[in-house]
Amino acid sequence: MTGPSAEQWRALFEPRGVVVAGASTHPGKFGFVALHNILRHDFPGAVFATNREGGDILGRRALATVDELPEGAVDLVFVCTPATANPELLKSCAAKGVRAAFVTSAGYGEAGDEGREAERALVELANELGMLLAGPNGQGVVSTPASLCAQIVAPYPPPGGIAIVSQSGNFVSSFQNYAVQTGVGVSRAVSAGNAAAVTVPDFLEYFSEDRETAVALAYVEGISDGRAFFERIRGVTRRKPLVLLKGGVTTGGQRAAASHTGALASDDRIFDGMCRQAGATRPATVEEAFEAAATFATQPLPRGPRVAVLTTAGGWGVVTADAVARAGLQLLRLPDDLRAAIDDKLPPRWSRNNPVDLAGAETRDTIPEVMELIASHDAVDALVYLGIGIQSNQARLMRTGPFYPDHGLERIVAYHERQDERFARAAADISDATRKPILTATELAVADPDNAGPRAVRATGRVCYASSNRAVTALAHLYRYARFRQRRGL
Repeated sequence: MTGPSAEQWRALFEPRGVVVAGASTHPGKFGFVALHNILRHDFPGAVFATNREGGDILGRRALATVDELPEGAVDLVFVCTPATANPELLKSCAAKGVRAAFVTSAGYGEAGDEGREAERALVELANELGMLLAGPNGQGVVSTPASLCAQIVAPYPPPGGIAIVSQSGNFVSSFQNYAVQTGVGVSRAVSAGNAAAVTVPDFLEYFSEDRETAVALAYVEGISDGRAFFERIRGVTRRKPLVLLKGGVTTGGQRAAASHTGALASDDRIFDGMCRQAGATRPATVEEAFEAAATFATQPLPRGPRVAVLTTAGGWGVVTADAVARAGLQLLRLPDDLRAAIDDKLPPRWSRNNPVDLAGAETRDTIPEVMELIASHDAVDALVYLGIGIQSNQARLMRTGPFYPDHGLERIVAYHERQDERFARAAADISDATRKPILTATELAVADPDNAGPRAVRATGRVCYASSNRAVTALAHLYRYARFRQRRGL
C-alpha cells in the first residue's frame, strides 16, 4: 500500500469540517473533551457531534448518527466510540465524504490476539473506503495553521515550526507543554497510537514536505522493519532535521513498550548506528529532544564546530568550556585581532581568552558590542551567552522590598530590566545578521521565568536554556546535522 494521498493529509491536518463521533455530555468523557477542545480553540470550519441519544452538548445539537450530516460538510471524523462500533461508523462516514479518521478507541493491537485481528480488519476497511486511518488507541491531532485542537488532552501549543509524531500520546502532550513553556511553537502534532495504517515514517515524510514545518520530532518504541525505517528517515533528513527519541532501550523498557503499544523494540545499538548514518538527531531525554527540535526550529546551522563563550561570571564560563569539550565541539582559541578588538571595549581585567569573561566590566553597551565583535569574526561558528537576567534579578529584589519605589529604586529597576531586554534582542538580531547560532542560557529560565531576561529571549522566538550544559548539548546536535548535510553536499 502507498502512503496517504495529498487530499487525505489535508483532511487530517486542514479539514473543512470535523465530526466528533461518540460525543458525550459528561465533562470527564473523551467525547466531551474532544468536542470542547475543538470549539475552545476556534476551529473555523464546521463542527458536528454525534450521540445516540441526541441532545445538546456545549451548545451544539448532537446528531443521532453521522447519516444526519450534511453532504460533504465534513472530511475528518474524530472517533470516540467503542471498537465494536467503528466498522459501521467508518462506512457511514465515507458515504458522507469523510476522507480521514482519527481513532481514539482502545481494544486493538495492544489488547492481544482478538484486538490485533480487529485492528487488521479496521485497516483493511479504511483502505477499501479510501480513508486515512490515524491510530487507533491515540490521543489526537493538532494543527495550529488550521486552529485545530482535536485531542482528548491539553494543551494547545503556540504556532511554530516543530511537527510532532509519537507512538505515545503522553509524549505529544509533553512536547506541547514544553512548547507552551518556551514559546517555541508547533505546526502539527499527532499521536500515532498503534500506527496500524499510518505509520510514524508516513507522518515524518509528510512533515518533511510540509511548508509549515521546520523540524520533525518523533517518539518511537518499536520498529517492525528496521531497513525500511532507515531508508525512509534517510529521505526525511535530506530535506529537514529529524529528532528521534527512542523508548524501550533497556530490557525493562522493552517489556513496557510491548504492553503499552504492542510494539516490538529494536536493538538499541543498531538503532543508534542507524540514526547516525541517516543523519537523524538522537537525544537521550525528553527535555533534550524538545530543546534539540526547538533549536533546529529557531537557530541557523553552524558552519563548523568552533564555539565562543561570552559570560558575565568566570565559573559559568569554566563549566561551559568543559561542556563544549565533552560535546565534541571546539572551544575556539581567540584570534589576536579579535582579542585586540575586545581590549578596546573592556578594562584589562577581562579574561583575554575564550570563554570571554567580562569580569564585571559591563557598561550600558558592553554586552551587545562585544557579542557583535565575537559573532562577526570569521573564526567563530557559534556563540553561547551566559548571564542574562542578573540585573533583572536584582531589580525584582528591589521592586518587592520595602524601599521601593523611593530612594531612586524605580529608575534603576526600570533600567536593569530594559538592559536585559536589550541583551536578548541583541542576541537574536546579531544571530540573524551573521547567520550564526547564538544560544542564551540562565537558570532563571526555570527559576524565575518572568524575569525580564528569559522573558525577552522567549519574545524573540528562541529558547532560553536552563543551563549552559543544555545549550551546548543542543548546539552539538545542530553541528552534527550541519556536518551531515555538508558531507552529502546538501
